[in-house]
Amino acid sequence: MDNTNERIDLINIEDEMQRAYIDYSMSVIVGRALPDARDGLKPGNRRILYAMKERGWTHSKAYVKCAKVVGEVIGNYHPHGDSAVYDTMVRMAQEWAMRGMMIDGQGNFGSIDGDRAAAYRYTECRLQPLAEEMLTDIDKNTVDMQPNFDESLMEPAVLPARIPNLLVNGSTGIAVGMATNIPPHNLGEVVDGTIALIDNPEATIEDLCEYIKGPDFPTGGMVYGLGAVRDFYTTGRGKIKMRGKAEIVEDDNGKARIIITEIPYALNKTLLIQKMVHLVRDKVLEGISDIRDESGKEGIRLVVELKRNAVPRVMLNSIYKYTQMESTFGSIMLAIDKGKPRIMNIKEALQCFIDHRFDVVTRRTQFDLDKAKARAHILEGFLIAMDNMDEVVRIIRDSKNRDEAQDRLMDKFGLSEIQAKAILDMRLYQLTGLEREKVEAEYAELKKLMEYLEDLLAHPAKIFGVIKEDLEQIRAKYGDVRRTELCINEGEINMEDLIADEACVITLSNTGYIKRVPTDTYRQQRRGGKGVIGMSTKDEDFVEHIFSASTHDYLLCFTEAGRMYWLKAYYVPEGTRQSRGRSLANVLEMAPDEKLAAILCVRELDDDSHNLIMATKNGIVKKTVLSAYKNVRAAGVKAINIDEDDKLLGVKLTNGEDEIILSMKNGKAIRFNETDARPLGRVSRGVKGVTLTDDDEVVTIEIVDTEATMMAITENGYGKRTSFDEYRTQSRGGKGIISIQTTERNGKVVSAHAVHDDHRLMLISEGGQMICIGASDLRIIGRNTQGVRLFNLKEGDKLVSAAVLDPEEDAEETAEGAVETAEAAETIEAPEVSAEAEETPDETAE
Repeated sequence: MDNTNERIDLINIEDEMQRAYIDYSMSVIVGRALPDARDGLKPGNRRILYAMKERGWTHSKAYVKCAKVVGEVIGNYHPHGDSAVYDTMVRMAQEWAMRGMMIDGQGNFGSIDGDRAAAYRYTECRLQPLAEEMLTDIDKNTVDMQPNFDESLMEPAVLPARIPNLLVNGSTGIAVGMATNIPPHNLGEVVDGTIALIDNPEATIEDLCEYIKGPDFPTGGMVYGLGAVRDFYTTGRGKIKMRGKAEIVEDDNGKARIIITEIPYALNKTLLIQKMVHLVRDKVLEGISDIRDESGKEGIRLVVELKRNAVPRVMLNSIYKYTQMESTFGSIMLAIDKGKPRIMNIKEALQCFIDHRFDVVTRRTQFDLDKAKARAHILEGFLIAMDNMDEVVRIIRDSKNRDEAQDRLMDKFGLSEIQAKAILDMRLYQLTGLEREKVEAEYAELKKLMEYLEDLLAHPAKIFGVIKEDLEQIRAKYGDVRRTELCINEGEINMEDLIADEACVITLSNTGYIKRVPTDTYRQQRRGGKGVIGMSTKDEDFVEHIFSASTHDYLLCFTEAGRMYWLKAYYVPEGTRQSRGRSLANVLEMAPDEKLAAILCVRELDDDSHNLIMATKNGIVKKTVLSAYKNVRAAGVKAINIDEDDKLLGVKLTNGEDEIILSMKNGKAIRFNETDARPLGRVSRGVKGVTLTDDDEVVTIEIVDTEATMMAITENGYGKRTSFDEYRTQSRGGKGIISIQTTERNGKVVSAHAVHDDHRLMLISEGGQMICIGASDLRIIGRNTQGVRLFNLKEGDKLVSAAVLDPEEDAEETAEGAVETAEAAETIEAPEVSAEAEETPDETAE
């Protein structure tokens, strides 16, 4: 065989497949599936509207067969299947699919129940007036034209679009590797937002949201939760929660029913009914006795009959939970911008439309100006001819033919070829005086028009004014009320706005039950009282920790293992004075074996000016800046590296120049400056704070307050106040000095705190007894003494914890509380012990 004319090219198959797939992908992305950001239309929608406009099938004309439209579109502009074109056209005629309908359909165009439209040979259509607004001025060179698929005709690359259709009607499409899903909006709101952006190009998305509140679906319903709407407007993405509308109606017999009048966008009503029927059959919705569809021309009406024992509100919430009556619209604003797909926020989408309209109005103005100039040029020739009518007639009569007459007129009067031809085309009646007046009047009007158009082109601000006028006309003509109700999700409400910022007491039992109660629950008593029941505990449980806080504080929760969690104080469940509270495991995501060591209350976490000072049982201290703990995960973070035989026992907030005092179980205390401890990282171990001997261990850490006094409390209910001046400053790591005598009467030290005269002390026993006493009830005595009785404990009971409460806000209530003791059935007055009798100095002990 002769293969001399054969050509063979060697091509890498991977490269060829990649090239071919990219070409295919771009064809789908740009040419079929995604809308243009300027007019909000896909090529298929645009070609249908343009073909109907070209054939004159407007709203003022008679309906035409849809088969005729489909054939016109396929044959001239959109070379795809007839079903694709017809389905697109049908959707533009469905009032439950389009917020602003583009096609006026006659016949069966489907239903919200999912019924398909009749075949195109049975249905008829024409353009809606709103669609004609999309095509206005298309014959004035306002948009670029491009050849159709066979280059036999020209079609628009984009429509002039007097309305911001991308947002008004939204769009849905799946391309290759990307998809768009833009919800529809209210025309009036979008127009208002567009005008606001024209007036203030620097407007923020928050500013635009004042005008564009949220999606407005043609089926109404509710948008539940505005956070996702703001995310969509800000980032171009968001999961918008939709809900149908329903009301609960009760008849005279007390029987209730749920009436559903609106359903979420794009939901098939028949499928919704079928889903509810299946749930009733599966006994998920057990309170429903009957479901009826009473929908008609007036709109949707689903009647859900309830059984007599059903709770209507519970059943409605169950319907929302288990059916598509509550669904999610996964929105993404992806559109073609300058030939490329791009995800835009709402401001960028509106700006694309504004830029497009600016270009359209500019081109329209230039077209009108050129047309006016051309007509004025001809009228100028007419006026010249009328001024020299006799000579013009003579030249025409003496010329052999039209061409000679044209040339002689041009030479004689300096006319252009266009003017000369127009003069030769004049009829004799136009030589009358009346016709001259008409020419002069028309010429004067054209001069004014040209001045206006030239001024418009010279001042862009005036073009924007024209755009605003167009938009205002559109709003006045087509704007309507919002159909979709916007509802705030309760979860989006800032809880702090609903909760009073007030003092509270937080208690934690040994087995991990926590609760919050108002501070005034525990009225103040004189020292020596027996107290009141502060928490109901089981036999093996007892109250271990008590803390004062404000409901708006952050609670930094440190465990004995050295981890930290935080939560707002108002998240701690509120209880009564006798209630046990709730398990800590239900409040914090702590491990089962973790035990709380300290709770610290702070207002802000992002703070570089304060430090956290931590102390462990074995005398280790660690200083770390507070802001190191601001990024806390739900599972907590490591706050300090704890040795295996050690545990964290206390944490304090300092300003960088405070002095620290550590109190030990055997009655000693050490005071040192926090600058002795260098700042360490969040997960470090720390340094030695005190040198311990024998079985001694640290029980509390406090900040030295020279205006306060040191209150030491022992396990047998004794304690005393001592001036901080009696505690000399030592170097970190020393052995400390005597703080209180730990005799057999007193027992070991359980707590030590800095208190002022107006502070109150909350003391808790192992048996669950609590007492609130005023610090001023105790006078200040020496450091090396045994102290006085604070709490009249039952036999075998011991103090396990103490906390300092802030002064009561109402001084009168405090005074009244001090004298209420004798009247309280739960309290008794213990015999007071002489402070002098209890002071037994032992100077040699130090």
